[in-house]
Amino acid sequence: MNTPVTASTLYNYVQCPHRVQLDFFGDPSQKDRISAFVQLLWERGNAFERETMEKLDVPFADLRSFEPPEKEYRTLRLMQQGEKIIDGGRIRTDTLLGEPDLLVRKGSGYVAGDIKSGAAIEGVDDETDGKLKKHYAIQLALYTDILSQLGLLSPDQLPFIWDVHGQEVDYDLEASAAKRDGRSLWNYYEDCLKTVLRIQKRDEQTLPALCSVCKLCHWRSHCRARLNRDDDLTLIPELGRAKRDALSPFFKTVRDLARSDLSGVVKGQKTSFPRISAKTIRRFQARARLLATSGARPYFTEAIVFPDADREIFFDVETDPMRDCCYLHGFLERDKSNPNREKYYAFFADEPNEEQERKAFEQALDYLKSRRPCVVYYYSHYEKTTLRKLQKRFPDIASEAEIQRLFSPTSAMDLYTDVVRKKTEWPTHDYSIKTSATYLGFKWRDKEPSGAATIEWYHRWVETGDIRLRQRIMDYHEDDCIAMRVLLDGLRDLAR
Repeated sequence: MNTPVTASTLYNYVQCPHRVQLDFFGDPSQKDRISAFVQLLWERGNAFERETMEKLDVPFADLRSFEPPEKEYRTLRLMQQGEKIIDGGRIRTDTLLGEPDLLVRKGSGYVAGDIKSGAAIEGVDDETDGKLKKHYAIQLALYTDILSQLGLLSPDQLPFIWDVHGQEVDYDLEASAAKRDGRSLWNYYEDCLKTVLRIQKRDEQTLPALCSVCKLCHWRSHCRARLNRDDDLTLIPELGRAKRDALSPFFKTVRDLARSDLSGVVKGQKTSFPRISAKTIRRFQARARLLATSGARPYFTEAIVFPDADREIFFDVETDPMRDCCYLHGFLERDKSNPNREKYYAFFADEPNEEQERKAFEQALDYLKSRRPCVVYYYSHYEKTTLRKLQKRFPDIASEAEIQRLFSPTSAMDLYTDVVRKKTEWPTHDYSIKTSATYLGFKWRDKEPSGAATIEWYHRWVETGDIRLRQRIMDYHEDDCIAMRVLLDGLRDLAR
């Protein structure tokens, strides 16, 4: 008998179809150990669910402590009896298995809800209200499907998410899945489920692909070895699974693309491939040639002028997305008069509360104001986005105009967006600061440096007060700032 498809199966499919195939049929001995950060996500998710239910001021049936068979039996019995709220239930059909956080009776039937330690809506900013998250919607759709097949679904009622902000957000599964996707979220669920069932029956085979979610996957080493062995096209920066699959009838490997004559597939500004322009395929070929050439060096694709300033500051922040808190602002400072000397300044929120976050933000802005005139370097838009968010949270500390001036092109530069990604090519598989600085010879002091790891370190620091954890975060963060300086110097050498 096949293993039933669960909400986790569908979530993993949305992240990476090949993970689903490996979870069904892979050799468990080839899995990597689960990272401390992923374990923290599970722990925080479970803790947030418990905290949310403890605050509920209405009675409910709690089934979380029961073993699966007993939980399933009790869930059906309680639903047949008309229980108002069931916490931690378990429902199934022959092929589907769901464990929604909540089953709530509405009208003549039930709707499912999940408690999430993240926001229910993504992409919210000044210009848009955001959209429903597909990876949440697909899980709610599975619960809805099971309830419907069991004849226990409440008609005309919507499943929902209780999110980290305390909001109950209805998920209309008839809403559009995406701007360029004519399917509804329900259609999207049906298509994903159909493919997962085909994978389970071995009627469909998947391939690994290098992408950002690989870092947290327990099959990462297994897949990376195969990608390297196959010289897979997704080893090319920004060439993902969809583009790889579109190109594969013509180019199977990085070396194939590097050596190919593109005249047969390029027609003016267009190509034979959907949503891949002539400019894009030529850029991918240039990257393929770098990867396929031993000893290849990075190069500029267009001229650049770096800001000229007596004082340079390299700026980075660390945040805890689960607590929605920016807990560290760090700056590496050096003067042109003495470029071999530099100093690190950090402003740290020892506790993840509003008072400490406010204090660190204010100290960071005071530091920047005291160092003018200067040029501030940062890597990607995240620092700018974070400071704008903090300004809205603490408008008395700084105005929108002040934050805008901090990131003015005359006094600040995004090394990732404005330089590395836009005006250079590198013989590397991605353009992260870790990859670029490591290529230039820099080494982090920590053996496992990553932004995800720092979130786990910060959680343990808050819980234990272990000064070694705080220092580990500070050392890692200082190295991140130094890495930007190493990159800037490397880019200047490259420009010359």
